[in-house]
Amino acid sequence: MKTVKEILSWVVPIAIGLIIALLLRAFVVTVARVDGPSMEPNLVNNERMIVWRQAPIKHLSVIVFDAYGEDPSAKTKGTDYVKRVIGLPGDTVSSKDGNLYVNGKLVKQNFISKSERTSGTGNWDLKSLSSQWSEYNGVTKVPKGQYFVMGDHRSVSNDGRYWGFVSKKNIIGVVKVPFWETDKTQRDNVNKLAY
Repeated sequence: MKTVKEILSWVVPIAIGLIIALLLRAFVVTVARVDGPSMEPNLVNNERMIVWRQAPIKHLSVIVFDAYGEDPSAKTKGTDYVKRVIGLPGDTVSSKDGNLYVNGKLVKQNFISKSERTSGTGNWDLKSLSSQWSEYNGVTKVPKGQYFVMGDHRSVSNDGRYWGFVSKKNIIGVVKVPFWETDKTQRDNVNKLAY
């Protein structure tokens, strides 16, 4: 009997700890890894980041989402993308000469260089982009429950310009970079720009 009590005194706390950890991961916070160059210079390939599941999604938030069902090239569930939110539901979004405009207002893009803003970005608005999208053809605003996202490294990013919007239900959470990753400027460009 004494042996059983001793075993239980170890097993029960470990089991409770595992349950708490699983609940935290499922509903509060998880860890993800950057795959590819689309968020350079602010997030680099293989960089680890913390994803807060319940954080509010704002303009310029960096998010992780399951691209399956959003991007036609994402063939399996759990194909996670990391992108920056440019347009919220109801927003108009356009680009001219490397400048982004949301609801007609210039978006400050100090988080990337002029070359990264202009190379591969082009001149467009949602209506002109949507002529290539199967599901959202002819839209002029970000639909309800949807978000328009882009990568920071515009010339290599496979993002909303090519396939449309991200549904809120597919968003895993908002990215925060821990203090031990990258440098302060890059961390701040991910952690502190949302408005």
